[in-house]
Amino acid sequence: MEQPIALREWAAAVKALEEGRQVIVLRKGGIAEETKEFRLESPQFYLFPSFEHQKPHLVKDEAREDVVTTQAEAAGHPDTVTITSFAEVFEDIEITDADILKRLDPLHIWTEDYAEERLKWKRTKPLHVLVLRMYKLTPPAVLPLRENYGGCKSWLRLEDEIASERAIPVLSDDEFNKKARQVRNAIEGLQL
Repeated sequence: MEQPIALREWAAAVKALEEGRQVIVLRKGGIAEETKEFRLESPQFYLFPSFEHQKPHLVKDEAREDVVTTQAEAAGHPDTVTITSFAEVFEDIEITDADILKRLDPLHIWTEDYAEERLKWKRTKPLHVLVLRMYKLTPPAVLPLRENYGGCKSWLRLEDEIASERAIPVLSDDEFNKKARQVRNAIEGLQL
């Protein structure tokens, strides 16, 4: 049986995705990526909450409390990781244009400066805007925090089964389609 795959993402971003406040993540790839760039390894994956580079000043005001809260929750359980959601990729859009990134600004939690920094890092590689359909796991999966889950890499093969009875959509079909359309409109330069 194949090991479950997870995308490492800031815990504050995972929270925003799970609450339906955003449906996108911005990816360039981790420093330790084998390919030296981001590649979509699976159209479906779990979200692995990360705290390594997450800092309050790198997110917008409304998300700063989420950074503090998620870090405090994780500090209380240093030997485990709680997987609370699953994602399906609706669209993987590659962008290289700072103007397009600016139009996406209202649709995510990162500061404009930090999002632009992501775009400029590895300048020859595009920034991936992943539009995700999110599902909350019921109950969440609590896994041992294993040594090979560390490091700056996007994708992780989980060594433990995810035993969750249900995955409940975060947004209704209509709500999700509306937010996905907002992303597409921003990319194309249409009115949000």
